Amino acid sequence: MFDLDRTLIAGSAVPIALRHLHAAGLPVPTLPAEGALQGVVGLVGDALPGATALQVLAEPTAGWATVDVEEAARHLAEEVATRLHPFVGGVLDEHRRAGRLVVLACALGAPLARAIGERIGADDIVATEWEVADGRTTGRRLGPRIAGRAKRAEVAAWAGRAGVDLTGSWVYASSHRDTGLLGLAGHPVVVNPDPRLAATAVLRRWPMRWLDKPEGVVKVAGREVQDWVRPLSAPALDPFAHVVLEGVERVPPAGGAVLVFNHRSYYDATAVAYLIAASGRRARFLGKKEVFDVPVAGSVGKALGGIRVDRGTGSDEPLDRAVAALVGGDLIAMAPQGTIPRGPAFFEPELQGRWGAARLAIATGVPVVPVGLWGTEQVWPRSARVPRPVRPGGVRPTVRVHVGEPFRVGGDDPDVATKEIMHRITALLPAEAQRRRTPTAEELRATYPPGYRGDPAAERARRPGRDT
Repeated sequence: MFDLDRTLIAGSAVPIALRHLHAAGLPVPTLPAEGALQGVVGLVGDALPGATALQVLAEPTAGWATVDVEEAARHLAEEVATRLHPFVGGVLDEHRRAGRLVVLACALGAPLARAIGERIGADDIVATEWEVADGRTTGRRLGPRIAGRAKRAEVAAWAGRAGVDLTGSWVYASSHRDTGLLGLAGHPVVVNPDPRLAATAVLRRWPMRWLDKPEGVVKVAGREVQDWVRPLSAPALDPFAHVVLEGVERVPPAGGAVLVFNHRSYYDATAVAYLIAASGRRARFLGKKEVFDVPVAGSVGKALGGIRVDRGTGSDEPLDRAVAALVGGDLIAMAPQGTIPRGPAFFEPELQGRWGAARLAIATGVPVVPVGLWGTEQVWPRSARVPRPVRPGGVRPTVRVHVGEPFRVGGDDPDVATKEIMHRITALLPAEAQRRRTPTAEELRATYPPGYRGDPAAERARRPGRDT
């Protein structure tokens, strides 16, 4: 069961409906400040005084021809379809695959809601019924306006007629007026809540989602955490390194893309985060489970939309989540090597990678953005538990983040695509990285984690491992 306003779309469908009803020649008021109104609704929801009055404006007076209403409804449905949040489709598909009915429940008139429901593939609707006689509206309703307590009652009545057990169902809603409806469901999901519903969700421990973002991403006051911290994500503020960003303009300004970088240090994610902040984008990092299992850092990573990868399970779930994020227009950032190479493997001129990035690019057709990192190991080598402090008066080591031209992989062979990805990353590194040499004993020690007890001779063959 899905609400419409602020749940499936960002604002309210009423101003959009009024515009299309007016275009069909029906006597409804026009809203010259529709954009401003939608902004307010998007911010505070229908807690706005007069929200009910706004809904009344879209209800018919006597004499509306049903053919005109149906014409307006078709155009309304097409526009609403273009305004659906990016991750709505994935959620709808998930429920359909599970064999569940998808139902739209909203205050719009049934002819309007039905057109929207058909456009998004809903199985049924619960909406405000208008009385019609001789092909024209009478100006009266058949039952209540579907909002607040009336929506709860009508949904319960619909469930009784349809033989649906709401305690085994999902309800997605955004307004505090739908608290009662959410309480009927065995699986209430609070979507983009207004302030009152957000407080209720916290008290009742109801899950909160934003369907314009991947599952797990947290918003604060309507903005992602990444948006709030962007002013602090500036290389000039870094106390450990002098970070040089090259080719920031090559990061696509919008749409899904896989940003891939070589892995040299625990500092790599910080360097890439500076790049992403400078590009104005938000990104979802794919990282191994050990990172996300750290109590504080792991929780922060999840709130930022990070995707935890447990390579020991062989599960495709992380890749499925990444595909959903890419289809929704997000940026995925990942190191195809999977982990920092150790010992002699760290100094190999030819980078080796896993198939994950290639599989994502092949599955979605989005561009791959190669990034070459250099110097990060001078800040936080594998052998250190924390970044190396810069002594007073000392010179911070230079870290270079070089962005290459985006490209699309050819064919559907992940092995071939992975080799191309790693070749393009390698080409962004300085010449010294591409020359084979014998590292010193001190350089080798810096590539091993504290307490390392493995076999250095086996490292070149072990990393990055095989994909199955």
